[in-house]
Amino acid sequence: MRVGLHWSVLVIVALVTVALANGRFPDAHPGHSAVAYWSLAVLTAVVFLISLLAHELAHAVVARRNAVQVEGITLWMLGGAARLRGEAPSPAAEMRIAGVGPLTSLLAGAVLAGAAVGLHTLHASGLVVEAVAWLAAINVLLAVFNALPAAPLDGGRLLRAYLWHRTGDRLRATSGASAAGRALGWFMVLIGFADVLFAGDLSGLWPALIGWFLIAAATAEARQAQIQGALDGVQVSRVMTRDPVTVQGTATLSDFLAEGPFGAYRHSAFPVVAADGSVAGLVTVRRVNAEAPQARTHTTVSDVMYPLGEVVTAAPEDPVLDLLPRLQENSTHRALVLDHGRLVGILAVADITRALAWPTPAAHPRHDGTRWHRPAA
Repeated sequence: MRVGLHWSVLVIVALVTVALANGRFPDAHPGHSAVAYWSLAVLTAVVFLISLLAHELAHAVVARRNAVQVEGITLWMLGGAARLRGEAPSPAAEMRIAGVGPLTSLLAGAVLAGAAVGLHTLHASGLVVEAVAWLAAINVLLAVFNALPAAPLDGGRLLRAYLWHRTGDRLRATSGASAAGRALGWFMVLIGFADVLFAGDLSGLWPALIGWFLIAAATAEARQAQIQGALDGVQVSRVMTRDPVTVQGTATLSDFLAEGPFGAYRHSAFPVVAADGSVAGLVTVRRVNAEAPQARTHTTVSDVMYPLGEVVTAAPEDPVLDLLPRLQENSTHRALVLDHGRLVGILAVADITRALAWPTPAAHPRHDGTRWHRPAA
């Protein structure tokens, strides 16, 4: 499992360090050296990041135990995120995956609080006790905030699991949790700006910033759920462009350019075939354009193409939903559709976008084995 650090992590480390070294530590325990304050502040900020990582690792471990693939974890300025590939198979699994995060933070807070009491009993340095107590409090605060019933927080996942269990409709449940997330976000934005405007407290910008993040994330999550609902059960063969125009790998770039954009080559990416007719890769206009004009007369398409091993491939019967993340991650944003090695189509993110733009006919309720629900598409 890959663990990444966004550059904004440096911002939160710096803010926590400065706030503790210049504020909380010297105010609570004056008389220590600046080196002591700053060293302990840096250490406390690092332990705080470790507690965030533990929160996300708990999500990832439980997700894997519930048959949900985990791509990795990214820590950033406002916390962390475990990148899950796919959805929980049931409301109960969703509840377990979402609930373990706040529980982990709450447990960490309780352990750290006990450690602070123990250190105080043993007459340890008051400055150290203060740092451990702060870590305990921030972890409890993290647990409480994440438990709020609003997407994309863990509490929003719990709310979605409950609504999913009650209605049997995952899309409707996601819409409800996203609406709660936007409501909480706007509340925090208003409270934050009111604090700045009427009380003159610039710290109100923090809840406003977090609220704005919640609004954006909840809106994006609702949109993602709509896409998943619309593409549920749709196969690649229904969306792909069939029998795409191909380019011979032996053709020079000059010959290729002579055929476009008003000739045979009207698109911006083309499958490349070898002399025996097999698929060799994919060439894009951008790759061709990057080649120096004076070299195009003797440079072949094969020289600048993406080899087949670097291109996303799919079968006609593959679900579009499973293919979409791979398309978004790949630099070409396209997939070659192969049927037992034979090229039958090409699929781009734009093809899926066009398909989503079409209105869907009204669907009739169907039974999913446990509850009746109305499919999104």
